[in-house]
Amino acid sequence: MQKLHVGVLAAALTAYAAQPVAAEETIRADGQNLTSTHMRVFGVSLPPIGHVRFCQRQPADCRRSKLRTRRVKLTKERRHELELINSFVNRIISPVTDQQLYGRVEYWAYPNSEGDCEDYVLLKRKMLINRGWPESALLITVVLDENQEGHAILTVRTANGDYLLDNKRSEITTWNKSPYRFIKRQSFRDPRIWMSLIPDEGAGVPQTSLAE
Repeated sequence: MQKLHVGVLAAALTAYAAQPVAAEETIRADGQNLTSTHMRVFGVSLPPIGHVRFCQRQPADCRRSKLRTRRVKLTKERRHELELINSFVNRIISPVTDQQLYGRVEYWAYPNSEGDCEDYVLLKRKMLINRGWPESALLITVVLDENQEGHAILTVRTANGDYLLDNKRSEITTWNKSPYRFIKRQSFRDPRIWMSLIPDEGAGVPQTSLAE
């Protein structure tokens, strides 16, 4: 596992904040019936094996938080912070596969200078937590991308909707403006528990009362 230099990243982030970020085109849903900015969950799902092994190595980063914030109020300042972290991490980490980096598949770790989509997500989540964001608002999410390949993004639960931080894009959007097919994500109640985002794959009746 690579060492995470949080102090170095924080200093680099301060310098990077002053740099202009190029605007990107708004992402739109591709034929999906997405009518709400808040995701709906459909019962418990199996966790990704990469996350299970990550939690075994990094148990402190997978602990159930005693403070479970329902949804964060997305102020102008908070949105800017999300955009800054998303764009910053996307620029300082070079994309490589787990096979290329570790000689194996599905190895989730904090990146130093290289990593795959899960590693981007882990670093963004860590940096936001270090800046005071509640863990329960920062949920790792698994999707199928435009090529029907597995991909990981970070979902941020806000009162304005569920926003996505994606290593493929600097712009953040609500999930219903994404072209992805959503498969599963962490529960805000416990980061080790994963919830299905597919109606016919969840266990039992749709658990919309969980306000996931």
